[in-house]
Amino acid sequence: MKAVRFHQFGGPEVLRYEDVPDPELRKDQVLVRIRACALNHLDLWVRKGLPGIRLPHINGSDIAGDVVAVGDYVIGVRPGQRVLIAPMLFCNHCEQCASGRQNLCRAFTVLGNGVDGGNAQLIAVPEINVIPIPNWMRFEEAAAVPLVFLTAWHMLVARCRIRQGQTVLVLAGGSGVGSAAIQIAKLFGCAVIATAGDNHKLERSRDLGADHVINHYEQKISDEVRRITQKSMCDIVFEHVGAATWQESIRSLKPGGALVTCGATSGPDATFDLRFLFARQLSFLGSYMGTMGDLHEALKQVFAGRLQPVIDTTFPLAETAAAHEYLENKGQFGKVVLVVN
Repeated sequence: MKAVRFHQFGGPEVLRYEDVPDPELRKDQVLVRIRACALNHLDLWVRKGLPGIRLPHINGSDIAGDVVAVGDYVIGVRPGQRVLIAPMLFCNHCEQCASGRQNLCRAFTVLGNGVDGGNAQLIAVPEINVIPIPNWMRFEEAAAVPLVFLTAWHMLVARCRIRQGQTVLVLAGGSGVGSAAIQIAKLFGCAVIATAGDNHKLERSRDLGADHVINHYEQKISDEVRRITQKSMCDIVFEHVGAATWQESIRSLKPGGALVTCGATSGPDATFDLRFLFARQLSFLGSYMGTMGDLHEALKQVFAGRLQPVIDTTFPLAETAAAHEYLENKGQFGKVVLVVN
């Protein structure tokens, strides 16, 4: 099969479109012909070098395609089905997995991170990862869903226990996870303030449901939040930018508010005054991907049309290096998707 691999860490130029062996199908696995695979910032970090990555490596967490073959032990999936793939692997028999908290499993990893992913024509995955998609849904749309909607759902619903009437600040609403968070917060009847770095992204954030928008390059986020909320500030801050926005995120919280974070695209170093944390009774919550239950709950809303995958542009698999360059330039709104022939 054809795949995009890298044999050394570095810039987009290390990505090679090349022939690799087809995956070997175990008896408990499903073989999927990949039709589309969406990019995430994780792909960029893995390509640049993360601990534990074995080279050569295939990136790609968000996968959609059709079933080619199934192992002898597989009973719930059949060849020809159109599917998306849950973007994580776990042992499925430890205490955490058995209680539905797969993202706390010691063996938990993300497709395209700890193991090879979907920047290829074929992939073999456990049956539990394979989820049928509606016939009306395009493969590109299906690939734009799993990681970002799973992550945003776990952050807002599982970690923050989001409630109707709350005010939610979404950092970088033009990102894949930000565009998902705007929609989920509106689904729960919240007021949403979204930030972005240019007018196009601000307008697109409004189109997704944001009630107010802030240009985080030209305006001070906490000052604008104070003005918009008439000094009451936010119940939830949806944070994934990191060092560049951390202090403004904290200042945007009301007493008793919660900051939830899943990433640090601008850097991992964040400091805060402990007195501010305890005196205002704030909650700082970490969130990593999500559970299979979270994914299925989010997909119910997607398949019902209440949540929409947002695609910025597509690239052929052979042009993955160009897709990485495009994502690194931060001009996209929503997801960048690779189309696999």
